[in-house]
Parts: sequence; C-alpha cells; structure tokens
Amino acid sequence: MGNRRKAREFALFMLYAHDVAGLTPDYILENFYNEPEREKAGKKIRDYAEKLFKNVLRNLEHIDNTIESKSRHWKISRMSAIDRNILRIATYELLFEKLDPPIVINEAIEIGKRYGDSESGVFINGVLDAINKDTK
Repeated sequence: MGNRRKAREFALFMLYAHDVAGLTPDYILENFYNEPEREKAGKKIRDYAEKLFKNVLRNLEHIDNTIESKSRHWKISRMSAIDRNILRIATYELLFEKLDPPIVINEAIEIGKRYGDSESGVFINGVLDAINKDTK
C-alpha cells in the first residue's frame, strides 16, 4: 500500500472519530498515533493524513454542500459515516488539492470497498464522478 493510501485511511479514521464519537480535533491529533501499528507510520504519511484531516474540517461546510448537491436524494446526515468521510476526503482533494481525478476517485472507491459496505464503491464513484464533471 502506498503512502498516500495509508494517509487517506488514517485521515478517514480521524474524521470518523470526530464525526461519530465527537472527539475534538486536538484530542484526535494528540492520541491517534499511540497505537502500535500507527506509531510506525512515517513522516510523509502522518503529514498528509493530518493535512487532510485539518483541511477537511476547515472546509467542511463547503465540502458537505458539494457532496449533497451531487448525491441524488441523499442528505449528508443519512449517508453511512464511512462513506460520508471518504467522500469528504476525496472531495477536498478534488476541489482544493487539484490532484488527478481518476486517481482520487479510484483511491476513494478502493477505501470504500475495504471499509464500507457492498454498495459503498458504487455510491462513492457516482458522487465523485458528478463532482469531478462539475469542476471541469
């Protein structure tokens, strides 16, 4: 697994902890790497994961509005927490990082397949494809 994928997964875990458990960003950042598997992560992974986490939260209203506008009949609050936070990360990367859309979308789909349910990949693909078409 590449550094970016691992960083995206870490950002997903952080956003999930904030979203579902209501943990503060400071608490998450202070304690996230205390687990043995995570403490092994290199600086590049940590830096990008934290950048994603902080910038998604900083731009959350805009990101959520963008996602809702492209997800037919789905309010952000009705989406699964995993799908919602994967979409937030990928939407941030598409809108603010200007990364290569096929790579961002594929990474989000793969993470969705790993951590979401059987429909996550298709749902994530549909929403991100609509966002990508709108940003061109």
